[in-house]
Amino acid sequence: MRNEKKGKSGICRIKNAFFYSLSGIRSAWQDEEAFRQILILAILGVGCASVMARDWIEWSILILPCFLALMAELINSAIENAIDFTSLEIHPLAKKAKDMGSAIQFVACVLWVLIWGGYIGQRFLG
Repeated sequence: MRNEKKGKSGICRIKNAFFYSLSGIRSAWQDEEAFRQILILAILGVGCASVMARDWIEWSILILPCFLALMAELINSAIENAIDFTSLEIHPLAKKAKDMGSAIQFVACVLWVLIWGGYIGQRFLG
């Protein structure tokens, strides 16, 4: 069985990918509280970075963990949804997959705190 949507090429493929991505973001916003929280924090982070950063490089470094945390939450939510689609039964491998997805988000948030903490510490405290 072949997925007919995979056969698209050129502009049609790009257009489809764009709308599938928007649908994924919309689904995450509607169904995932954690995504909404991270998105709001990321928007605030980009705003603060726009005020604090002295140049484009500083701004880029400050917004990078904001986007990485958003990507990590999308990956985590995708893993959780795929596991739940397969079965709602508690299984050690399902738990392991969900825990690893959660760990992706944890690592992204630690990176966010380290980069922002280091920047604020260096720039404003010493």
